[in-house]
Amino acid sequence: MKDIKITIIDREGNSHSVAAPTDMNMNIMELIRSYELAPEGTIGVCGGMAMCASCQCYVKSDHELPEMSYDEDLMLAEAFNVQENSRLGCQIYITESLDGLTIEIAPEV
Repeated sequence: MKDIKITIIDREGNSHSVAAPTDMNMNIMELIRSYELAPEGTIGVCGGMAMCASCQCYVKSDHELPEMSYDEDLMLAEAFNVQENSRLGCQIYITESLDGLTIEIAPEV
């Protein structure tokens, strides 16, 4: 397994190209937290259980992602600032197929 590159646009509009490990079972929310790309306490509030939408992000690149789970769909139905390309970062696990992925962190509510 190897690291892949993911571009994360933070809430201020700054773009960060980061190395993402494919061998640690990490998700996008954990990646954002590990690089401190959002203030502490503003992302992953529920710990990655798809229960708060604080890790909502917009998928900007044309990657095929795993199908949205029932819980993720339900949470996004109640979230703010939802767009057609919204996903919960905690539900997107880092795999080699996501190399080159670009996401933007949704605004804090």
